[in-house]
Amino acid sequence: MATIEFVTIEVADTTAADGFYTAAFGLGPRVRVRTAEASTTGFRGFTLSLVVSQPANANSLLDSALDAGATSLKPAAKSLWGYGGVVQAPDGTICTVASSAKKDSGPVTRQIDAFVLQLGVADVAASKRFYLDRGFAVAKSYGRRYVELGTPSSPVKLALYPRRTLAKVAGVSADGAGSHRLTIGSDAGPFTDPDGFVWEPESP
Repeated sequence: MATIEFVTIEVADTTAADGFYTAAFGLGPRVRVRTAEASTTGFRGFTLSLVVSQPANANSLLDSALDAGATSLKPAAKSLWGYGGVVQAPDGTICTVASSAKKDSGPVTRQIDAFVLQLGVADVAASKRFYLDRGFAVAKSYGRRYVELGTPSSPVKLALYPRRTLAKVAGVSADGAGSHRLTIGSDAGPFTDPDGFVWEPESP
């Protein structure tokens, strides 16, 4: 089965971006950065989602992100599905931190239970077929509303939303143009998907 090993965020200042992702989330090799000046405006069509076990863990990571220079897009709060918040990194990447639990059940930790790349796509069903043809496995599927791809052992899972839905989840306008400023490292690459996201082969 195909897996995503890492994502590469294209930024103006790699030193600052490395420092942010290390201090805020400690994501290690799952997030890489490289220099790029490609033009982009508005919503870039993706978010990075960190799934944790309880609200206190979400608060810890969100507070670290804000201390490291992120901007709050949605303050942490309870919702129908659990608890979480959304921040925007100094380089413009949108990050969500969420837990399906609404109450704490243990000491605060910074453990991330799942790291999910969420893509906003034009047609969820068509994108699902595209990725199945490239060796991905379906973990969850709710018609044209949401699809999660990846095995339990995948370092990075992949989720597909309608673009406008993902933008609403992130708390931003769906309008945007230009580069995604994202490259996805996978054993399924190289290719460019129907929404213009670039995939590259794994590399050390």
